[in-house]
Amino acid sequence: MWHQALEIAALVLICGLGSILCVFRLPGTWFIVAAGLVDQALRHWPKIWIIWVLIGVAVVAEFVEFATAGIVARRAGGSRASAWGGLIGGIAGVFIFSIPLPLIGSVIGALLGCFLGAAIVEVQIQQRLAHGARVGYFAAIGMAFGIVSKIAAAMLMSALLIGSVIFATGQ
Repeated sequence: MWHQALEIAALVLICGLGSILCVFRLPGTWFIVAAGLVDQALRHWPKIWIIWVLIGVAVVAEFVEFATAGIVARRAGGSRASAWGGLIGGIAGVFIFSIPLPLIGSVIGALLGCFLGAAIVEVQIQQRLAHGARVGYFAAIGMAFGIVSKIAAAMLMSALLIGSVIFATGQ
């Protein structure tokens, strides 16, 4: 009995770490998929369907995380180039603009980089600072939505994986 409780506690910790990795825009969802693969392999694959569900959620989460900044920037009147500028700026911002605050420093850097990337590109195209700032603002809002969506997906994946293990051990 303690073996099952230890296994569940380990999965809770691993899934929690995966969710935290998503905060830093790291592949936390794939970390959770890997935990599910290891768990199912150790159990001789009793519920292989859970792996396919986890992979599906992870793929959707990745798409949403990367696409939202560009989609929202385009909806705000930005060009395709500014959408790419926001995406590239967001990735670069994690490294360049991150401030030394636990958990949120890299998010602030990513949002600032996304804003600047989209805004600078749009100002270069439209030659209007106010329009560029608006597009950059909405690109950053879109990125924030993408990050929150990926964290929510990681939590959903964690609940599915841990739930499948709890119900498997209860039988």
